[in-house]
Amino acid sequence: MAKVKKKASRKIPPRRKPKTKPPAKKRPKHKFTFSHHREADFDQGLRTYAKYRDLGTAPATGGMVQAHVIRFIPPCRPEEVSIPHYHDVDFQMIYVLKGWIKSEFEGQGTHIFSAGSCWIQPPKIKHSVLGYSDDCEVLEIVLPAEFETVMLGK
Repeated sequence: MAKVKKKASRKIPPRRKPKTKPPAKKRPKHKFTFSHHREADFDQGLRTYAKYRDLGTAPATGGMVQAHVIRFIPPCRPEEVSIPHYHDVDFQMIYVLKGWIKSEFEGQGTHIFSAGSCWIQPPKIKHSVLGYSDDCEVLEIVLPAEFETVMLGK
């Protein structure tokens, strides 16, 4: 009698179900908006040493995004501006429009940013403004529009 080779059996693993993405957050409906430059639009805001021009993004996005131009008031007084703090945000980006700004970030050291420089500040990163030029202006974009700033003292 001839020997019959046993057919090799190969176990096929069950098909994996594709991972499902978590449902997307329901975003508020956005409205078309625009903002033209007007000197009269610069007003007081979070910092006493700066004026803010709100770009209208918070009402246009249902509070999802805040965008404003920050114009620092000269002269820079380190005793006023150099207080360590952090912002409880989901996202924060700063782009230097004019001049320069010097800041220190926990774990990242001291950096000088000049016109054209851009940086992302991770949520709750401790930082301090150390100085700025007399003509310093930055564009800041923050999510969400309403957030808490925690001052840490000197």
